[in-house]
Amino acid sequence: MRPRRRRRQWAIGVDLGGTWVRVIALDARDRRRAFKGPSPGLGGLPALLRRLCRRWTLERDDVRRLVVASKGVWTAAERRRQARRLRALAHRVLVISDAEAAHLGALGARAGVLLLAGTGSMALGRDARGRWARAGGWGPLLGDEGSAFWIGREWLRATLSATSFARARRILGSPDPVARIAALAPGVLRRARGGSREAHRIVARSQEALADLLVRLSRELHLQSPVPVSWAGGLLGNPRFRAGVWRAARRAGIRVKPQPPRESPSTAVAHLAENLGRAGGGATDRYSPR
Repeated sequence: MRPRRRRRQWAIGVDLGGTWVRVIALDARDRRRAFKGPSPGLGGLPALLRRLCRRWTLERDDVRRLVVASKGVWTAAERRRQARRLRALAHRVLVISDAEAAHLGALGARAGVLLLAGTGSMALGRDARGRWARAGGWGPLLGDEGSAFWIGREWLRATLSATSFARARRILGSPDPVARIAALAPGVLRRARGGSREAHRIVARSQEALADLLVRLSRELHLQSPVPVSWAGGLLGNPRFRAGVWRAARRAGIRVKPQPPRESPSTAVAHLAENLGRAGGGATDRYSPR
């Protein structure tokens, strides 16, 4: 009779974005497997993970913990529903939002605010007791104030004329007009640095809008000044733009303590999967937004 194969202890973290998916698997012997590819969305994720487990010769009993961070997931009911779809893949499954994963990567389990500004905008904060709150994040139709999309749209509005009408129609008729409009933001920032009054006005209003998200969240969570703040998203990757947001927050009455992101969201999710269910492990294990 063949001896029974000793079961391995693997933890898998998934960072599921709208464009890319990143998967990191870690085991108790510090071995690592990684994958990056086009995002299959939540609907295609189980099939992708099965393919990866076959490629990595992992059986279901080998995968003890699975954490998935996904866009489009926020409430406890949404997280439970998605976790049920993944239960056949691991002994324990947790689904969280992509914004929460970004916060975890940026600040760890510490209190503070993560400000996200790329195509969209939002702020996610956590206090010392583990209570979470958010501001913004309503998408281009209802919000995203201060985002790259907002900057691009305001620039189009300010500069639209009979001669630029054809260009605007091409953008609006493109397969992804939100991304096309957001792609205008770097040019607006360059024009602001070059002395354009209109561009400078738009950039300043964008910084004030992002600072407002930060200020509202800091007050809601009663965070002590200076508030630890980290950032994510292409717009806040610009140091000059970012410094303007901190100045706008100070004018609004909140001093910030900028904290560069500690690690990537995908690495943070993998580490959360490693610690899931262990004593004292994983602040987000207790995370339950309504």
